[in-house]
Amino acid sequence: MARFARPLTALLATAAAASALTTAAPAASAATASPAKPTIVLVHGAFADASSWNGVAERLQRRGYTVIASANPLRGLADDAAATAALLKSIKGPVVLAGHSYGGAVITNAARGNDEVKALVYIAAFIPEKGESAADLAGRHPGSTLGETLREVPLPGGGTDLYVRQEKFRKQFAHDVPARDAKLMAATQRPVTAAALNEPSGAPAWKDIASWALVPTGDKNIPPAALRFMAKRAEARATVEIEGASHAVLVSRPDAVADLIERAAAGRR
Repeated sequence: MARFARPLTALLATAAAASALTTAAPAASAATASPAKPTIVLVHGAFADASSWNGVAERLQRRGYTVIASANPLRGLADDAAATAALLKSIKGPVVLAGHSYGGAVITNAARGNDEVKALVYIAAFIPEKGESAADLAGRHPGSTLGETLREVPLPGGGTDLYVRQEKFRKQFAHDVPARDAKLMAATQRPVTAAALNEPSGAPAWKDIASWALVPTGDKNIPPAALRFMAKRAEARATVEIEGASHAVLVSRPDAVADLIERAAAGRR
């Protein structure tokens, strides 16, 4: 063992010297460094999972962002928001928070009171006011055909899980996604409880945090008129419409979704 002592000592001495040089670097160099990019947190909605953000996450990572696609429990709005809020509290520095579909209701509640959340991005998403539920908002304007595609699964402890029937999934949820991919999405979808979709929202974070919105005009889950109404009410800094895109616009049009999130990160209208 003695023959390794001298090289190891030399190595440690070199490392210590390098550390000292780093510590002694002029403060001016740190002052001129580019500000750190915010962490992007992505929250999926009902009938999907975190992998639905893969295309968006890949593009944002290539642009230098740290990205976290969280696992939304889809059990109840207050509980889902609490889980997301706990994740946000574990992140150091500024955050841009994006939600898809029911995930919009989650981020509306999860960001409340968190000063590090600098922007909310709603991708084909609910933007509820206090006391409103996802089911309320989806039914406020005509056009949603989701209800007729759902399969109910009673839960052992009470309550009901909801799935989109696999044979109807692509037409309902993802008509502009390649058939092979939509078939996999249908098979791997995560159910949401009926209670979660009917649970009233708390006070909305969008009243204190700037928001951006994306409206796919071919959405059959949330009517485009409802998406426009919510974005306007929240005074979204920018509302982007994607002509003919489905509810699964984050899968079919990841470039457009990543572009909007980056606009929000930069505070651009």
